[in-house]
Amino acid sequence: MSATRSDVDARTHVGQSFKAAMAAVRRLRGRETQRLGELSYAQFSLLFGLAAEPQMSGSQLAVIADLAPATVTQMLDHLEGDGLVERVRSDRDKRVVLTSLTDRGRELVEERRARFEARWLQALADFDSEQLENAAAVLERLAMMFDEYETER
Repeated sequence: MSATRSDVDARTHVGQSFKAAMAAVRRLRGRETQRLGELSYAQFSLLFGLAAEPQMSGSQLAVIADLAPATVTQMLDHLEGDGLVERVRSDRDKRVVLTSLTDRGRELVEERRARFEARWLQALADFDSEQLENAAAVLERLAMMFDEYETER
């Protein structure tokens, strides 16, 4: 089955929109690391990961935040020093250090979530559930494509 002109245009549009969204996230990440006294995008990624699970190891957090384990360890040192996380050795395996949010860390995550949730809902308000499910499927397929591409290399 050959693609029509409108199919090609739509695929091009998806590609351009995807690149624009990725660029906007990169800009956000870059600006946040330059604000003295504020947490970076990567640090919030760790905190949000911890909000989803009561305790996680550094290697689990590295996967969730898409960071190197050594980077996660350094970040956790700072976050622990700021009273946002606490770390304890696992009862099952003393080599594993488990991290959890403190009450202060949980409050910070909830503040951040509340600040972005209204924007998120507003940005998606004009789309029905079917459109959003289709968008999610497209993004999942793109993620798989990039992961497969990296694996092949």
